[in-house]
Amino acid sequence: MATLEQATAALGALRDAGSGRSLLDLGWIEQPRLQDDRLIFRLSLPSFAQSQQGRIAAEAREAALALEGIRDVQIEVGQAPAHQGAPIGAAGHGPAPGPGGQLPPRQPILGVKQVIAVSSGKGGVGKSTVAVNLACALARRGLRVGLLDADIYGPNAPTMLGVADRTPQVRGEGASQVLTPIESCGIAMVSMGLLIDANQPVVWRGPMLNGIIRQFLYQVDWGERDVLVVDLPPGTGDAQLTLAQAVPMAGVVIVTTPQLVSLADARRGLAMFLQMGVPVLGVVENMSAFIPPDAPEKRYPIFGSGGGALLAEEGGVPLLAQLPLELPVREGGDSGTPVVLSAPGSATAQAFASLAERIASPSPVPA
Repeated sequence: MATLEQATAALGALRDAGSGRSLLDLGWIEQPRLQDDRLIFRLSLPSFAQSQQGRIAAEAREAALALEGIRDVQIEVGQAPAHQGAPIGAAGHGPAPGPGGQLPPRQPILGVKQVIAVSSGKGGVGKSTVAVNLACALARRGLRVGLLDADIYGPNAPTMLGVADRTPQVRGEGASQVLTPIESCGIAMVSMGLLIDANQPVVWRGPMLNGIIRQFLYQVDWGERDVLVVDLPPGTGDAQLTLAQAVPMAGVVIVTTPQLVSLADARRGLAMFLQMGVPVLGVVENMSAFIPPDAPEKRYPIFGSGGGALLAEEGGVPLLAQLPLELPVREGGDSGTPVVLSAPGSATAQAFASLAERIASPSPVPA
């Protein structure tokens, strides 16, 4: 006859389809017990996970009946208590609109003084590299910095910070869970990449994306932070809307390269934030020129020139930085030690230091 420990272990193998986390850890399966040849447990799913009930029940029965001596499974169906949040990594839908269809007011993050987003109109322009190095450069100035990797579909921050093999601690149960960020390179970071396997795709629709970003904002123990840098995914979609509507922001940095294709998409991103009333701190032109390692005095504008200045002028915002393209940037990102720490004397690291100084100043954008 199977033991209760064996039965509990079998139930522990059941996973939430959205986050991949154990239903036991989430608190959705509770009170497992054996009664003669019958396994009994309580299944309490939150509202956003009710669609999984049939699948979970079938998998639970199959797992239990495969155990020696168990002939029947009894599932007591309950309802998880209502909470504003959701279990970390669960596919939540976020808050509903208030009376008259109005969205709830923006909610500050406990302990976080200001939020700065890093955005781009398209992928491949080095947005995550800018976000990670900006966070590290701000930390080198003595600020208490957090980094939220909101690029749910392509989370790169864990690799860039050398923590892809680490898993954050989660305390509490069910919808009251709180995640502890991973500390690395002088900053505290959370990312979807810390919660899923390296090769596991995140196949989520907009409401699920909305839910996890809100969890990363409000169900993380950020502690006391002078600034939280948010690495947004490329484009002008759900993640950008969720952040702009959820939390008051000090501003957003728009990342582009000099080439025309990048500029066209960056214009849309800049216009979106201005339209939503989010301050645009300025433009960062990445890959402004290639610096060959054997001839550091030379500059090759392989992606064109003047694009960042043009975008900033059109948007009426400052050109905050022109970041060169150097070999240590790629090396630092791959090794898990960003260039501002691995090669502080490089031209790129110096440019990031100047960018951090402008961002950290009281008024980085002219009134």
